[in-house]
Amino acid sequence: MSEDTVFSRIVDGRIPADIVYRDDLVTAFRDVAPQAPTHVVVVPNQPIPTAADVAPGDEPTLGRMFTAAAQVARELGIAETGFRLIVNCKEDGGQEVYHLHMHLVGGRHLGRMLPGPASA
Repeated sequence: MSEDTVFSRIVDGRIPADIVYRDDLVTAFRDVAPQAPTHVVVVPNQPIPTAADVAPGDEPTLGRMFTAAAQVARELGIAETGFRLIVNCKEDGGQEVYHLHMHLVGGRHLGRMLPGPASA
């Protein structure tokens, strides 16, 4: 792997994780600091630093991230009641690990995504 992040180390097995899905394009594992009863992180196996760095050639991987998330949601029993998929991008978006990742959260009512209207 070209980028060495905590997520790339999980993907290649240098850091143990509770893997719930893995294939040739993506890996999904339980978050170590869950923000909901179900909190899984879905990452591309080949690092892409941010959503702003996505290129046309990444479309198969991005599609797989969504289909993997849907499969994991079904397997973990949250697909029927609903869940949220979150992708943060760079500092203002709250990204902490610069390896593109999707948070799959659910298992309870999550409420509004952002509180109230934006103020100028």
